[in-house]
Amino acid sequence: MRNISFCFQIHAPYRLKRYRFFDIGQDHYYYDDMQTEDQISWLAQNSYMPLLCTLRDMVSMSQGKFRCGLAVSGLTLDLCQQFAPEVIDVMKELAQTKSIEFIGVPYAHSLASEYDRDEFIAQMKQTAALVEDLFGQKISACWNSELLYSEEIADALHTLGIKAAMTEGAKHLLSWKSPNYLYQSASQKTVKLLLRNSQLSDELSFHFADPAWHNYPMDAEKYANQLAAIEGESPIVNIWVGIETFGIRQNAGTGIFDFLKALPYYVMEREMGFMTPSEAAKKLTPVDVIPSPYPTTWCGEGKDLSPFNGNDLQQEALNKLYAVAERVRLCSDKSLKRDWLALQADDNFLYMNHIDAGNTNYESAYDAFINYMNVLSDFLLRVDEQYPTTIENEELNELLKTINNQEKEIAELEKQLKKAQAVKAPKCKAPKAEEPKAEEPQPAKKPAKKATAKKK
Repeated sequence: MRNISFCFQIHAPYRLKRYRFFDIGQDHYYYDDMQTEDQISWLAQNSYMPLLCTLRDMVSMSQGKFRCGLAVSGLTLDLCQQFAPEVIDVMKELAQTKSIEFIGVPYAHSLASEYDRDEFIAQMKQTAALVEDLFGQKISACWNSELLYSEEIADALHTLGIKAAMTEGAKHLLSWKSPNYLYQSASQKTVKLLLRNSQLSDELSFHFADPAWHNYPMDAEKYANQLAAIEGESPIVNIWVGIETFGIRQNAGTGIFDFLKALPYYVMEREMGFMTPSEAAKKLTPVDVIPSPYPTTWCGEGKDLSPFNGNDLQQEALNKLYAVAERVRLCSDKSLKRDWLALQADDNFLYMNHIDAGNTNYESAYDAFINYMNVLSDFLLRVDEQYPTTIENEELNELLKTINNQEKEIAELEKQLKKAQAVKAPKCKAPKAEEPKAEEPQPAKKPAKKATAKKK
């Protein structure tokens, strides 16, 4: 039986304010709150809420047979809790249906998996903790930022216990193979690989309402026919798109939401079903190994990281940022750690792209670079106050080991203390306090006789 695996990525960054050179060392707040709130509110109204409510209807109308994944970055969950709590409420409803799987994403939607493995692992754990707290789900599949994947990333996922990695079905990765099967990592056999069907996914993202497209006008029945007509056994077809496809890139007037709502009926009518990414990794058998010695993404024609680190500006910013990763992990300053995550969002580096800078308010890539580096300069000064640059990395590593060992020792002592407290000591009867004896009445003293003068 052929199954369709839908997954929707949701990510929005904190917007940096205009930060001048003369602000360095003076102003430690980097964000344009008004612009960030406007952005989240606009996204929630036009895309997030319409899509999430549509998914809720699809699950209900199909009696739970429609299943899909949601890949939401931790920063976006934070922003929604702050500016659009209704989005979190609907996500909780979807989680309760058991038909929606929340996929692991690096908390900051960062490139840490390429620049600092320890940071990547820490962010994945942070997202997993937040998802479990909000939605009661444990993460077992990973949608890395921009579907970034390589053998080194598979090693990190294995360390985390992640069972399924999601990446792009790029030609240089697949060669003659089809993306419509389950594969496994070349370095870690326990990590299964799911590959995005680029053609059918991009048809929704970029061509749904394009009059020049050969399948225009697209409707649910025609799309279901395409899914059914795929050659070979093809047990899993992965349709993964960014949530901005629905309501923004393809606005509501195109009929995109009605299309999506009708799709489960036509899919099931053709005896196909739906699976979440983790279900596919668990139920299907890998047909082959896919080696990936170099990073693969879903970006651009090259399907690589060049939109984010392809020029000198981007490389300079990334290298300076991750040079202090160890120092930041050592500190306990909450505001510093919050800024550390916000500054890692890959959007900041996309804005420095000379060709395609995405949704940006900067006049040029250089303008984006200067603003970011001013912010980063102030951030680095704050890090230096915590752990001066005069301390070598080797010293920091030794300090980190000492701290980790102390934490383990404290945890062990706390366990022993709890065990000791659990042992009930024998009850001893406290001796009764002696009642104070009443004082015996003292006999009254006889009045002294008055002395009388003797008569001579």
